Amino acid sequence: MAEVKKKDRGRWFREMRSELKKVVWPDKQTVAKNTGTVLLCSLIIGACIWIFDFGAVSLVQFILKMFGA
Repeated sequence: MAEVKKKDRGRWFREMRSELKKVVWPDKQTVAKNTGTVLLCSLIIGACIWIFDFGAVSLVQFILKMFGA
């Protein structure tokens, strides 16, 4: 039973290595461009969340002041 698992594991690693040889890895310029895009999108989404949160907190505080709570 243990030998079967070892053979399966070895086969799995050989197949994985064979598949990784087929991968077309991006060059440095593409990686830098994609990283910049991800960072920019993260900042924009973070700013949108911050603005929404600020507006929601302000609205809740205004409502609480109106009703004297």
